[in-house]
Amino acid sequence: METPAGPIAIHHVEHGAGRPVLVLHGAGVDHREPEACFEPVFSGVPGFRRIYPDLPGMGRTAAPQRLRSAEDVLATLRDFAAEVTDGTPYLLIGHSAGAYYAQAMAARMSRQVAGLALICPLLPGVRDVPQHRVVAGSGEIGDDRFRSYFVVQSPEMLERYERHVAPAARLADQEALERIGGRWELAPADGPAYAGPTLVVAGRLDSTVGYAAAADLLDHYPHASLAVVDDAGHALPHEQPDLLRALVTEWLARVERSA
Repeated sequence: METPAGPIAIHHVEHGAGRPVLVLHGAGVDHREPEACFEPVFSGVPGFRRIYPDLPGMGRTAAPQRLRSAEDVLATLRDFAAEVTDGTPYLLIGHSAGAYYAQAMAARMSRQVAGLALICPLLPGVRDVPQHRVVAGSGEIGDDRFRSYFVVQSPEMLERYERHVAPAARLADQEALERIGGRWELAPADGPAYAGPTLVVAGRLDSTVGYAAAADLLDHYPHASLAVVDDAGHALPHEQPDLLRALVTEWLARVERSA
């Protein structure tokens, strides 16, 4: 389905009913990756309406020339959230670049965000990024992107990659991504840090954004839980599904208590 958000229409899919949960994917993919990772998490937890948009320039959402920066994308996502939630407070989950936008949305619209989960977040202060290292598998299957993304390189992970990640590459608007990526930093929000229930999860072997900057967020958010997961890289939601389910389930319980 499509929902108008400012100058563009956002393509998205939805599952379930209840409190809205907006799930934002990372760069170069589309809604299919987080859908594959988070739907198993919510399968046994009723009362949540999961909304998976394609971010501008990816999947089936266009990125017209007027979108020229991350600030423009953020404004579009804020409009989209207002439309699909009809003003109801919602939960935000973001992976990688999606987590960067989710963090900014929570900072600028804190009253509308009932809970924030940042998975392998892209952050301006990325530092101490480790070298890529394979911890399972021969390191000889799949294409170059798979081998540089996953640290668990099993046939099961390759199947997930080929089914939920690789197809998005054919749909990505590379010119738009480069245009927006040239002005990717968001201005810091004024006011106090987001004070709602927060979850930060990072892969210790994440060779894309590392884990050190994510660990710094523990002191930024007053109600954050932090997990740095060994034997997981930037593809942590695929590589550690059981642990991700446990962490998100605990976060959902904290959200419900805070309400």
